[in-house]
Amino acid sequence: GYYADRWKKLLIPKSSPTKAYFDTSDQDPFCMYNYLLDITTWNKSIRRGFIKVKITDYAGNTVESEMNSEASTFQQYKRVKILTGFYRDLDKISKISLTFSTKTLIGPKHKLRILQMRLKSLTNPER
Repeated sequence: GYYADRWKKLLIPKSSPTKAYFDTSDQDPFCMYNYLLDITTWNKSIRRGFIKVKITDYAGNTVESEMNSEASTFQQYKRVKILTGFYRDLDKISKISLTFSTKTLIGPKHKLRILQMRLKSLTNPER
């Protein structure tokens, strides 16, 4: 690994575009468990907003993702991939809940209609 203050000058000179995701959080034990949410919607109108993911295991333990800092744009039949992180890792997931928010206090409330969804653990890709 790289020290956080030196990662940029080591990765940026690479010839291909580089993205770096750090598995850290501000809470003890300071690790994040990353998941990739691959979602396809079927709203006729374009929706722009944020998705919060809540997962529950068979024992009833629940963990909620951190809200992404960038809004996603959802178009009919277009796949959107969102990186989301959790403070705890649940092994056998029994339930996935999504909450869509535009983060606006005024204006109409919108629903996001889901056609297809896949949640994949990047920490444990065999799941």
